[in-house]
Amino acid sequence: MPKREKVLTIFEALRESHEKQREFSEKLVKTSGDSPERRELFDLLKNELFAHAVAEDRYLYIPLMMSDAGLNITRHALAEHHEMDELLEQLTETEFSNPGWLAIAKKLSEVVHHHLKEEEHSFFQQAGKILADDQKLELAEKYQAEYIKYLNKDKDSLT
Repeated sequence: MPKREKVLTIFEALRESHEKQREFSEKLVKTSGDSPERRELFDLLKNELFAHAVAEDRYLYIPLMMSDAGLNITRHALAEHHEMDELLEQLTETEFSNPGWLAIAKKLSEVVHHHLKEEEHSFFQQAGKILADDQKLELAEKYQAEYIKYLNKDKDSLT
């Protein structure tokens, strides 16, 4: 019998991307100057954050916002996504060789780590009580399809 792939819940699917975000942001802040490594890691992090946020907004935050219980926790998480978007925009507009670039990258890394920790240690628990078990599986499938679509779309637009 062929080995069946494990079915993920929305939270497990999100954690896979969270690990990539942690890795890319940690490596990025260890770079210096306008190096190919800095450019590559920035592109990887920017693409990962973009694809993750689009899919997470659509297939976790919006369904949660449909319930009163999910409204407040979701609004806070969306505000943190907005803060990350603004920092990414600052980094995009700043020369890689500018000494201030690393300070912005460190701030972004801090915000990313804070957001992921908060999501994994409190938001997911609260959201898990709101969503039905079958919904967690269905949302994971939709999230993964959207995430892959946007991860590939963004990479295609860079070439």
